[in-house]
Amino acid sequence: MNSIMAMAMGDLAKQDETNKLVRLRDHLIDHGINAELRDGNSALLVHTPEPGLPVMVFVGYGGLYYSWQNANKRYRADDPKGAAMALADHIKSH
Repeated sequence: MNSIMAMAMGDLAKQDETNKLVRLRDHLIDHGINAELRDGNSALLVHTPEPGLPVMVFVGYGGLYYSWQNANKRYRADDPKGAAMALADHIKSH
């Protein structure tokens, strides 16, 4: 694979991760949780309902999982609705 194709593949992977974060953000909003894309659309900053530190969510493990809390918590990236529910539970329990 030449360098131009490698760059294009990297751009496609980054766009896929961004799309996954956008879908997660939309489902979090449905749960009444405010979230916004940050760091060049590579992370989702999820605000907690109570004063405190927000949660940063990334797409990792080759695009297979959403992860947060230093990757100690994760959820399948092919189910953004379920991930939003798991993340909402995590935020509300802390």
